[in-house]
Amino acid sequence: MKIAIKNLGPIKQAELTLGDLTIICGKNNTGKTYVTYALFGFLSFWREAFAINITDKIVDNLLQDGTIELNIEDFTKDATGTLERGSKAFTEQLRHVFASSEKHFAECRFLVTLAPNDIDPTPINFERNMGATKTQLFSISKKSGSNLVSISLLVEKENVRIPNAIIRRIIGDALKEIIFGHLFPQPFIASAERTGAAIFRKELNFSRNRLLEEMSSMEKDINPFELLSKVYADYALPVKSNVDFTRQLEDIAKKDSFIAKSHPEILREFTDIIGGVYHVTKNDELYYVPKGMRIKLTMAESSSAVRSLLDIGFYLRHVAAPGDLLMVDEPELNLHPENQRRVARLFSRLINIGIKVFLTTHSDYLIKEINTLIMLRQDDDRLRQIAKREGYQNDELLSSDNVHVYIAKEDMIKVEGGQRRTKCQTLVPAIIDPKMGVEVSSFDETIEKMNSIQEEIVFGV
Repeated sequence: MKIAIKNLGPIKQAELTLGDLTIICGKNNTGKTYVTYALFGFLSFWREAFAINITDKIVDNLLQDGTIELNIEDFTKDATGTLERGSKAFTEQLRHVFASSEKHFAECRFLVTLAPNDIDPTPINFERNMGATKTQLFSISKKSGSNLVSISLLVEKENVRIPNAIIRRIIGDALKEIIFGHLFPQPFIASAERTGAAIFRKELNFSRNRLLEEMSSMEKDINPFELLSKVYADYALPVKSNVDFTRQLEDIAKKDSFIAKSHPEILREFTDIIGGVYHVTKNDELYYVPKGMRIKLTMAESSSAVRSLLDIGFYLRHVAAPGDLLMVDEPELNLHPENQRRVARLFSRLINIGIKVFLTTHSDYLIKEINTLIMLRQDDDRLRQIAKREGYQNDELLSSDNVHVYIAKEDMIKVEGGQRRTKCQTLVPAIIDPKMGVEVSSFDETIEKMNSIQEEIVFGV
């Protein structure tokens, strides 16, 4: 997936391509969070933004014959146009993603493109029944290896009571899922504000519950969904997502992710990182239980590191699914350098079991550990001995081909519509070498400057 950005916050113009691991580095206020929030918003709303046109003739034939077959190739021909229209529709909603004024995004563009060979729904297997309330009205299915989509009524056509426009939308959404669903991962984000959501969880629950009580006592007609949507209307979508996630921990804790079922070693590694476990009681009380101790600590009593990893911990144990995109804004937040290294190795394990990871970071420790994981993957006996000595596992090592790193900074680029190269804020791809890892000049320059000052202090040179 390739993303082109124009006039988004500090970013004048930039392009980036998602890898299995995508990292954005850079100084403060250079656009890293803008890119992250926009990508999360797009992946959250692409189903609503995209629209595939279904003609009245298709609906009429379905209602008349009771079954029809559609060739998916008739709809993939306009995949590029669908992406362009969907990207435009999403761009017009960016102000809602950022909970900001429309004028800040008046000149913005957010365009998603896919390589032609990516858009191949032939291998996709799809099976779904559609209906209203408890009645299933029709089924939509596609077999892997076939380009035919079969749609069949499950009731007598006389009993179909929903408008044709809704039928068109349902069929269009199914085709959209078949064509694009496997290309756009389900996102989960841990924003930089996640520690606040963790510590004020009970207060957030109280505020929302009190609003519900007031709504129930009102005599006049109101729209409850409109009222509820205003509770966190002043916060960007990723922050609202964190708030809603922490509010639902009691229900979330009842489920097991595929990691809990098939990769418990990853959860054990996470437990070692935080030095304990999270525990939610039947009364929706949240505690942190340190390993080997009989005490229970509230989030207010726990360390900032425990709070900053709360969302990620519950995601790994209860929510994670293959193909997801885990997005973490500053994973190093409140972590000791050793744990920053361990978190980098944890992310690498997730990548190697099928979860994509997107990070923004200021951490040289995290980047250097990623470098180590890339370099140790080389086919070399000496490197294998180092990996064994230092305790690195094969499932932690990374292929440089799957890692994309960008530095948010000013650079000379050819701005769209112009003939000359202009210096502007953009995303510059970092050099990634299988033998040397990732080159992030901003970190190196800062460290070299500090070393130079200290050498002069100590040695007088």
